[in-house]
Amino acid sequence: MGERRIGPVEVLAVLLAGGVLLRGHEIFQTPIVQTWAAVFVSIVLQALPFLTLGVALSSAISVYVSRDLLTKILPRRPALAVPAAAAAGVILPGCECGSVPVAGALLRKGIAPAVALTFLLAAPAVNPIVLVATAVAFPGQPGMVLGRAAASLLAATVMGWLWLRKGRTDWIKMPEHSHQHGFLSQARHDFLHAGGFLVIGALLAATINVFVPGRWLQFVADEPWLAVLAMAGLAVLLSICSEADAFVAASFTQFSTTAKLTFLVVGPMVDMKLFAMQTGMFGRRFAIRFAPATLVVATASAVAIGALL
Repeated sequence: MGERRIGPVEVLAVLLAGGVLLRGHEIFQTPIVQTWAAVFVSIVLQALPFLTLGVALSSAISVYVSRDLLTKILPRRPALAVPAAAAAGVILPGCECGSVPVAGALLRKGIAPAVALTFLLAAPAVNPIVLVATAVAFPGQPGMVLGRAAASLLAATVMGWLWLRKGRTDWIKMPEHSHQHGFLSQARHDFLHAGGFLVIGALLAATINVFVPGRWLQFVADEPWLAVLAMAGLAVLLSICSEADAFVAASFTQFSTTAKLTFLVVGPMVDMKLFAMQTGMFGRRFAIRFAPATLVVATASAVAIGALL
């Protein structure tokens, strides 16, 4: 058996245990630390039910639903299959961690790369779990939910059509066949993986909100283009699961709707963990071309839709 690696969830457990043991220490009585802890716990507790449900549903689909289903419902012409693949993401729950292997499976089934890649981008951003979580994170703001869905579908479709025109098959390393996991094994793996990134995102978001001087954040937030670029970059760096990212985005209250929308559109399509997963699944030649193009298209799509909100 291989040596078990220590991940973010294990680190969180150690931190929580340390916090309980040292809760009487004077540093934990300071207002700024108490505020930080309150923000962190609030983000995690709000996001956890949606993350759990999303992982359960995506694991069930991965294990029990035939991957031939999409091949039967997609149009034969790739140009029409691209928007159809984007729309299919609306009814299939799952996070971006699960969309990469599903896209690999579609390629192995002979689906056109443009169609598989469109589904890879759309499914984590517009599935029902993500949209419901977004509605909860932004109560009374239905425009944020509709804007996220519209901007994400637009970005995924544009990237699919762009690949049809400019993409090359030799850029993609065809994925190898993988072993099938049982439901509990798949769900446990996905939850620990996605939950770890949620913890990291919540830690960083709480730290930025509490310890970064408010005037700095306000300065960035007051400059529209700087705010958009900052939130796009933050989405790439934080690498939060799409079923939990809305709660982190909502915590940045200083930023405009367009900037927060950029965070929600970019994150599920291009971030650090996705780049690593795409490199492993499809090869480095693909990832170094696809990720930057996706970042530009997703940001432009969010700005365009955000201007209408």
